[in-house]
Amino acid sequence: MKKFTAKHLALAVAAQAALAGGMVNVANAEENLMMEEVITVGTRGKPRSATDSPAPVDVIGVDAFANQGGADLSDLIRNVVPSYNVNDQPISDAATIVRPANLRGLAPDHTLVLVNGKRRHRASVITWLGNGISNGSQGPDLAAIPSIAIKSLEILRDGAAAQYGSDAIAGVMNFVLKDDAEGGSVEVRYGEFSEGDGQKVYVAGNLGMPLGENGFLNLSVEAGQQDPTSRSTQRDDAAGLIADGYTGVPDPAMIWGLPIVEDDNKFFVNFATEIGEGMELYGHGNYNTKHVDGGFFYRNPVNRGAVYSNDGGATMLVGDLTPNDGVDCPTVAFTGNIPDPVAWAAVQADPNCFSWQERIPGGFRPRFGGDVTDTSFLVGVRGGDEDSLSWDVSAYMGANKADFFINNTVNASLPDSPRDFNPGDYEQKDSSINADFAYVVNADFSVGFGAEYRTEEFTIVPGQVESYTAGPLASQGFSTSSNGFPGFPAVTSGSWERSNTAVYVDAEFQMSADLLVQAAVRFEDYDDFGTTTNFKTGFNYQMSDSAGFRGTISTGFKAPTPGQANASNTSTELTGGVLVNNGTIPAAYAALVDPNAKELGPEESTNFTIGTFFTIADTVDVTVDYFNIEMTDRLNLSSEFSLTPEQKQTLIDANVPGAGDMNQFRYFTNDFDTSTSGVDIVASTTTEMASGTTTWSLAYNYTKTEVDNYNPETINAFRIRQIEETTPDTRWNISANHDMGDMRMLARVSYYDDWFDSFEADVFGTEAVFDGVFTFDVEGEYTINESASVLFGVQNLSDERGQTAEEVNNLGFNTATVLGNDYSTYAPMGFSGRFMYGRFRYTF
Repeated sequence: MKKFTAKHLALAVAAQAALAGGMVNVANAEENLMMEEVITVGTRGKPRSATDSPAPVDVIGVDAFANQGGADLSDLIRNVVPSYNVNDQPISDAATIVRPANLRGLAPDHTLVLVNGKRRHRASVITWLGNGISNGSQGPDLAAIPSIAIKSLEILRDGAAAQYGSDAIAGVMNFVLKDDAEGGSVEVRYGEFSEGDGQKVYVAGNLGMPLGENGFLNLSVEAGQQDPTSRSTQRDDAAGLIADGYTGVPDPAMIWGLPIVEDDNKFFVNFATEIGEGMELYGHGNYNTKHVDGGFFYRNPVNRGAVYSNDGGATMLVGDLTPNDGVDCPTVAFTGNIPDPVAWAAVQADPNCFSWQERIPGGFRPRFGGDVTDTSFLVGVRGGDEDSLSWDVSAYMGANKADFFINNTVNASLPDSPRDFNPGDYEQKDSSINADFAYVVNADFSVGFGAEYRTEEFTIVPGQVESYTAGPLASQGFSTSSNGFPGFPAVTSGSWERSNTAVYVDAEFQMSADLLVQAAVRFEDYDDFGTTTNFKTGFNYQMSDSAGFRGTISTGFKAPTPGQANASNTSTELTGGVLVNNGTIPAAYAALVDPNAKELGPEESTNFTIGTFFTIADTVDVTVDYFNIEMTDRLNLSSEFSLTPEQKQTLIDANVPGAGDMNQFRYFTNDFDTSTSGVDIVASTTTEMASGTTTWSLAYNYTKTEVDNYNPETINAFRIRQIEETTPDTRWNISANHDMGDMRMLARVSYYDDWFDSFEADVFGTEAVFDGVFTFDVEGEYTINESASVLFGVQNLSDERGQTAEEVNNLGFNTATVLGNDYSTYAPMGFSGRFMYGRFRYTF
């Protein structure tokens, strides 16, 4: 029976490529896109077309990434895949360094990332501030992968834990690397925002070389940097300080925008070569470094707690450097921003009296970031007969290190405190050994089976002593440790490791010319919390040459990482409009002060999908897929709880990092269940017009998450709303990609549904729901000759940044001047505005 024709399959991929300006040569599109459409993810049988798969798979070609102005892979994917959400993450602690991204409304580590079909390691960064939905997640760093290294991206929009193991709940993203044995390309990309900031400059190259008689060695490099953006207004309190004569007050007091990214250097290698009859040595590896530098909250020199004042700015916090001499330091009261002149003069005249107003009179704005190093290497040997028994044995090692820094701050308890600190490192190391086999019983029946041994190790490297020590002024109410991000003490630093062993069976049976069925089962044994068994079944039924149905049902799981079980962190956050030191502590420590804290266990899920694919009038290809994901024992950070003095002392005695500075604390829990359901629609067609060919495409996603059950002792209603409403329920793109030989033009409109901003809601007590927005992109490419081309484009042509904070809060005054942010910091399309870019490419 004839399946979707070559034209149909090509158009299905063109729907994805056109969304990001892909497909530069329509004359060769059918041949090239047919190659891209053959998928490897979600099946261990023979490679299949996406419409033959029981589960929906998006296949995105290389040009979908190359024909954009950005360099961060998460942004490039967001512009192509409506069910994938990522935002700018300003002033978001470690989330600014590795931005959390959400596929189908779930947490970043609910999506499994593969490279050439092999599991990739996770990042060392844990997302402490993720607007609820991503809080506490620890996913991989996609920014370490250079787009020029990618041949295609396969996104399996289905649970696949039975096939691939932990994390594959929201879906699987498989990055297929380029494997050319000759030729290559060099490209230069430059872009900036319409306000003249945020310049991005990147140079990238790819080179293919033969390796042995029939092998290849493919190398990819990328280097560049990103300047910061600022969409801030001056805070009222900072403006008042300047008017009252304070010096050194920054303007603006806080920076809301993209961080600085420097020395962003990426290298990827992919290789394979024959080493004997029927055997092949293969592998891939990467090395990435980057320096990320972002802003933090402003510390007001009148009222910042435990630095300048401990009563909200009524009196100045003054330290007595000789507390046992019988002479007390004066009490300095404030009238507005002005300290009592007589008492203040007496403090300044007495060398035994100390105030940070003497040293830093204008307050300070810390700069926080990290130097990230990401490395990996996989090597394997495969062989056998693909028509009978084939085998694949591989070993993998991946590591990610975030060496944090926090500058322009103080350890307030140290009168001679340094201003810049090294608070320590987070390190993640993943390793695995896999043995995979595929046996073709006959033309209709194949079985995949294998085993995996995997280890994860999370390490906390202690920071410099001044970043966590309690100085001589600690007993007088001055905060200990580096303000904003306390360092990691040596006593609680260390390494935590977990290992697991897995075996699986994955079978596919072509029951008839019309019906394919699939079944998989996987057993895993973890050395810390026991065993789990998961299954998956699916089918694909072709009703006719151009229509069919598909569906799956499966169970899944995600194991808590060693980092989630053992990491501690203290972050300065706004709670009720007041800067508060919120501590995140391991559940084992939390149990000392809260009986609801429990040992962590795995998250579990049941996934269901049902979909159809068909062609209308032999010209318009459509796929429609419904999904439902039921999750129990969801892992997330609890709500924040206030610490009593007795509880604080208990945590100090237990050597919990930053306990002396904590006002509130939280911990990881498995205390709520959710239902996530939605629909994905992809449609595409081509028309001949205007002396060329136009590819039209639509990609639509609706995703809704509801919390079905939760423990009100650990999770409050505000956190529930964050989880349910953070990301837009509806997103879609419509694009037209027109090719006229040497010229190609793209127009795209994207829609982002409304979203809830928990930051605005918490500070101002408002609903803080921002209206949905449309963005428009245009792009043009000119092929100079067979080797060279130039491209120019504009993303967000209408300079859309969403509603202003003042409009949404609707309190009768400009709320942006309270904290300096004019727009929603969680805007799903970003809030920096119009971005203009150009690219020159040379191929050889």
